[in-house]
This record gives sequence, C-alpha cells and structure tokens, in this order.
Amino acid sequence: MYRQSLIAVVGSANVDLTTFHDAFPKPGETIFGKSFDLGFGGKGANQAVAARLCGADVAMVAKVGKDLFGPATIQNFQSLGIDATYVSAAEGVSSGVAPIFVDPQGQNRIFVVKGANDLLIPEDVDAAGPLLRKANAIVLQFEIPLRTVYHTVQFAKNNGIRCIVNPAPGQAVDFAELRGVDYFIPNESEAETITGMPVHTAGDAKACAQYLLEQGMRRVIITRGEQGCLVASDEGTELVPPFKVQSVDTTGAGDAFIGSFAVFLGEGLSENEALRRASLYAALSTTKVGTQKSFWSRQEFEKEWQKRCASL
Repeated sequence: MYRQSLIAVVGSANVDLTTFHDAFPKPGETIFGKSFDLGFGGKGANQAVAARLCGADVAMVAKVGKDLFGPATIQNFQSLGIDATYVSAAEGVSSGVAPIFVDPQGQNRIFVVKGANDLLIPEDVDAAGPLLRKANAIVLQFEIPLRTVYHTVQFAKNNGIRCIVNPAPGQAVDFAELRGVDYFIPNESEAETITGMPVHTAGDAKACAQYLLEQGMRRVIITRGEQGCLVASDEGTELVPPFKVQSVDTTGAGDAFIGSFAVFLGEGLSENEALRRASLYAALSTTKVGTQKSFWSRQEFEKEWQKRCASL
C-alpha cells in the first residue's frame, strides 16, 4: 500500500534497570527490593524500534560497551530486524544504563549513565556513510555528543537526506549548526530549555515555534502531550488535535511519535496525515506499560487507525 522506507537513527542505546521497592535504603543500609525489570531503552533505540514496528527498514548507528549489556543490546536490535552493522563496542567504558528506583507511590529516582553513548563521534557517522546515504530520513536526539549531532545534520544536508532532530533531553544549542534541519521536534519543556521562552499555552507554543523558525529550522513541531501538537513552517502554523485514549504509562510516547512520524513521511504520506498517524501511534503507546514494550505493531495500529477514521 505504501512505499517501503529506510530510516537511519543516529543516537543512544541504553539498558533500563528498574527496581521496585518499599523504601529507599539509608546510607550503608542493605534492604530487599520487591521486584526487578530489565529493558532496552535510550531515545535513539526507542525511536528505531518504533520505526521498525511501524514497518520500515531501520538501521542504527550507536555505541555500546564491551560489557554484558553491549552484546544484548545488539542482539535486541537484530532480533527486531534492525540493521546493527554500525553499532560498535567501545573499549574501557560501560554501555549506557539507567538504574531506576520506583517506590510504592510510583515515584522514581533515575540515574542515567551515558557511558559508550558519549563516545559516538563524527567519524562513526562517516563510517556509516554508505548506508546513511540510502536512507529516506536520518533521525537524531541529544543523548549523544552535540558535535556528533551537528556533524550528522551537515551530512544529511550535503546528501539531500531528510533530517529529523528530537532535541531531547533539552539543552543549549548552537542554532547555526542546526540551520536547515527539516523537522525540529521538541516537547514543551525541551522547547522552553532551548529557547528560554515559556511554553504553557498554544499561543506560547506558536511564539516559540516562530522563534525556532527564525533560527533556521525548516519546520518545527512542538509536541504537547494531551494537547496534541503544533506544527509551524514559513506557510503558517497548525494545531494537530490529540486522540483520546485510556493512558496508563506515558513513558516513551515522544519516541513513539518521532519514530512513527519518520516512517509515515518516508512512505510518501502527506505531512498532515503523517502527523495525525504519529499522534495516534504515540497515544496508543501510553495504553501499555513500558517503553519499547508498549509500542504497537503496524498491523495493530492500522486496525485502530481505520476504526478511528470510520468514527469521524
């Protein structure tokens, strides 16, 4: 029905180590936890998995450590059919990990150790050039060094490849290095951090998006959770309404949006339909617990999409 797309993700790969407990230990104290869950994460990996489950061919460019988690991360990609040719192992550093401690009220404490993600350098991107040049889109996030993000943006521009930048986690950027990005997609808090502007209302989001356009972005999409998203370009701005679902866990919804949006655009759908579909895909991910575990298959998604369209 749609043309096959190839999505290349240059980004992070982590392992989430989640411990559920009744109380947090005091200094020097050892206590028993209630349960433990190990899952694969990292914004880059999450977006790659979402794109793959949506039916695209996907390639990952990333760094892992030469530890227990490195081979497991690569195996996870391969088991999902994601090309991990350019996921390499770095010496003397751990894989990226996120130890997460969750109390009975659901509050969490998280330590993110970027590890090998911090060693993904421009030369790794150049090494993956033969594969990247075949992509319909290159997707980036901010869990790898910014100099690598900037280099990849320039690589995409030089080769005429659509470039999607998800500036997460939000941090100060050199806008000149991002000039010409096809889609710059922050959430509200990331947009605030990057611009210093408040993003609490639709009007705030519009003003912030306009500022980002003035910095050289070709299109800006600010995701606003249950408020939908705002898309802005030189042609104007548009609010894309949300889809109502019974949410149980919003973790990873932004990654679901980014990964699926890249696929829908790559298949040749209009920007408006791609946004609507990505909004539903992201919303549906919140109806299941977890991150990659919560992402829907394309077959499941299409059934729900048709159902929603029929009810309009």
